Amino acid sequence: MELLKKIHREITPISNQDSFLVFDRVKDVFDYPVHFHPEYEINFIENGKGLRRIVGDSMEEATDLELVLVGPNLFHGWEQHLCPRKRMHEITIQFHNDLFDQAFLNRKIMKPIKDMFERSAHGILFSEKDVQPIIPRILKVSKLEGIDYFLELFSILYDLANSRNQRLLSTTTIYMESFENSDKLKLLYDYVQENYNTKITLDEVSDMMNMSSVSFNRFIKKRTGKTFVEYVNDVRIGYASRWLIEKDLSISEIAFLCGFNSIANFNRVFKKNKGRTPTKYRQDFSGIKRVL
Repeated sequence: MELLKKIHREITPISNQDSFLVFDRVKDVFDYPVHFHPEYEINFIENGKGLRRIVGDSMEEATDLELVLVGPNLFHGWEQHLCPRKRMHEITIQFHNDLFDQAFLNRKIMKPIKDMFERSAHGILFSEKDVQPIIPRILKVSKLEGIDYFLELFSILYDLANSRNQRLLSTTTIYMESFENSDKLKLLYDYVQENYNTKITLDEVSDMMNMSSVSFNRFIKKRTGKTFVEYVNDVRIGYASRWLIEKDLSISEIAFLCGFNSIANFNRVFKKNKGRTPTKYRQDFSGIKRVL
């Protein structure tokens, strides 16, 4: 992906002997370049309303209370944008992507955390309601030491994993944990990834999966939370959003390359999915500061 070549690959200071690394700081300005790294990262930001949050292909204005989990190698960053505030409180928690090995994650009690880690490939925004009771624990965690430090951070992860109001940020094409539970969903994913730029009908996909159209519709709604049309459009918009940033193509060219046969339909679906028109999306991303 060309965009990733231009974005800062951060070398984090966490060593192989560390479990968690916590930065607790008060900032007057957010000007760090959009970046990525192989570690998981939790970002808590207080008093930052108006900051612009960039996580993958998601770009939104922050509220006064932010808690986001970013998965390995997902690019992310916060910009000053429209935030007039000073003394914004930021706590960043980083930990290795292999801190909990697969055998441990496969234990029954670890399922919520395992599922959350898989969803974090898209970035997860936690609701203010769920974050409020955790704030005092996040604020004191950098002052703990030894096993108390580890156990408190592990407990915070577990409570976040079980919170009810999580929202995925970057374009959702499939819930990653579904791959190991459904060969049919993996077959669907591969087929749509290979054919998103052509017309894909419900009947042809149902036949490929040896299901009736009615059964297939129930299946995809249950497993992804989306209708078949919404699912395919998510994949197409995912490609379109990247190409709007990476490629010097017109919006109409990108629309047709992504499988939309109508520019009007493309604009409508894109705005519904991203909350802004393709033109505005391209302009917003072109203004990112210090992308290296």
